[in-house]
Amino acid sequence: MYQVEVLMLISTLVCVSSASARVKPDHPAQSGLEADRPALPSSPMMGSHSMRDPLSRSPQIRTHLLPRMAASSVTKSKSKRNLAIKLVDAFPKVQFNRPIYFTSIPDASNRLVVVQQDGRILALPNQTSAAAPEIFLDISHRVHQSGGEEGLLGLAFDPDYKSNQFYYVNYTTGDPRHTVIARYQGNNPKSEKILLEIPQPYANHNGGALVFGRDRHLYIATGDGGAANDPQGHGQNLESLLGKILRIDPHTKSPYKIPADNPFVGVKGARDEIWAYGLRNPWRISFDRLTGDLWAGDVGQNQVEEIDQIVKGGNYGWRECEGHLAMPKLDKPCPAKYLPPVYTYLHNGTAKSVTGGYVYRGNKLPSLRGAYIYADFIDRQIWALIPGDTVQNIELAIAPLPVSSFGEDGAGEIFVVGYADGKGRVWKLTSSTP
Repeated sequence: MYQVEVLMLISTLVCVSSASARVKPDHPAQSGLEADRPALPSSPMMGSHSMRDPLSRSPQIRTHLLPRMAASSVTKSKSKRNLAIKLVDAFPKVQFNRPIYFTSIPDASNRLVVVQQDGRILALPNQTSAAAPEIFLDISHRVHQSGGEEGLLGLAFDPDYKSNQFYYVNYTTGDPRHTVIARYQGNNPKSEKILLEIPQPYANHNGGALVFGRDRHLYIATGDGGAANDPQGHGQNLESLLGKILRIDPHTKSPYKIPADNPFVGVKGARDEIWAYGLRNPWRISFDRLTGDLWAGDVGQNQVEEIDQIVKGGNYGWRECEGHLAMPKLDKPCPAKYLPPVYTYLHNGTAKSVTGGYVYRGNKLPSLRGAYIYADFIDRQIWALIPGDTVQNIELAIAPLPVSSFGEDGAGEIFVVGYADGKGRVWKLTSSTP
């Protein structure tokens, strides 16, 4: 089995304030099926993402060396550190129905698309005056949506979209319940080519993200299949496609090809499609457009939310670990054989469902360059995880609605997607200074 070597750096462990609470079942990445657990000891810092380790009263850092992000210490602060960031409604004249993703169309039209969980993709000009979105694709008749976590969940444009008009979607359907990865061309819903179908035992933990890497391969994020505690053990099972990051090559006449350098190609008892495993529900993943690093926000169960950098063959520990803590009691560190998260935070009264985002590489907010922007769906806080000799986690803003996703336009500027009671908006991160 492929092993990933990790350099561990231990000096002080960064911890999290905590109070366990059940997650509301409205987030597309998090239902309320998990069983309640006893609360970990709360901290005087409850209400922020500053964390207190349940294993020690003395601060310790637990992190690992990553390309371009090695840290000897991590600090966490609610201070905005003069970042001067605010959210501006990107389309004040438009209301969306459960928007769960946003991206730009990679052509010369300067148009953006908003993916709705109901099975519709809407296209708009990149202008605040936009008032009447066009239907880019409508597959609502194919999409099965019950509860908060099923539906149309992901979209990725082909690297050659300008010439072939191909794009790929991730959606759930029923009878029987399963995930579908399909390719479409243009605005034609009849052009569907199904690449992959994955049976889903439960309605929750479907993952959903699709992204293309620099290698022109398609990366697919799948959840562990649902319920609570991964009852079927998909996360650590290399014969299952659930609880994984998959990597395929869709540029073929057959449904897809397996890249020859996938880590488990030819390994007995393992699926060739698997790139990384041991994940619970990686709702949103993204590539850093400068470095090519793959980031994931993996939604936790009842205690720990985590942010990971995904590497070839990596095992991130679920269900043996939840974030940096060992299951089932969460009273010991996760064994070193599993890759540790870049960052974790424990649940408090409101923060309990991570929404992964992007490393900012735009030009309009130079203070954010190189920072990983993410949020918590429940408490609506948006954060910047800033690398350096001291890694900092800094609060940027609080969104008006729960944050379901992030997105980038063609220039790398970051947009925020959110909704409540099905009614959604899209905002843009902008400077609050003239």
